[in-house]
Amino acid sequence: MPHIDLGSDLPGLPALLAYRPETAGPLRALAEALLRGPGPLSTGERELIAAYVSELNGCGFCAGSHGACAAELLADDAVLGQVTADLDAAPVTPRLRALLRLAEAVQRGGTAVTPELVAAAKSAGAGDREIHDAILIAAAFCMYNRYVDGLATTAPADPGAYAMMARGLVTGGYA
Repeated sequence: MPHIDLGSDLPGLPALLAYRPETAGPLRALAEALLRGPGPLSTGERELIAAYVSELNGCGFCAGSHGACAAELLADDAVLGQVTADLDAAPVTPRLRALLRLAEAVQRGGTAVTPELVAAAKSAGAGDREIHDAILIAAAFCMYNRYVDGLATTAPADPGAYAMMARGLVTGGYA
């Protein structure tokens, strides 16, 4: 049960966006720019970074919704679970693995991003823009996760609900 009366039965971030429409626009625009805007990372890769950070943060709603988006966009229902269980053995490219390592570091704290992690990402084929975007996605999702869980929003128990949300996000975006 949410810590405050949000005035709706919506789950997770949608409940918070409905509660404060004046902050909904900027939050949606940020998610749209990070996850759908132009850039060298595919939308599936960006969704996977968001879902992975959300999983590390224990944010069930964001991990579920963005994990479902990543699964649909990458055509792999198991990818988030595999990345979370064993990133070294997960079926992702070395470049994406290195970017996910950067996201892990950001999740622990910004100063956990070391020159060695950045060098490893570059060695794996990531450019400056990909490194920038992975770090910004990770940082933003730490904020989104804390917003969603800090107000104790609800999260659907049915994985099918996340798949339905994902279809809407994949086709309609966040804006």
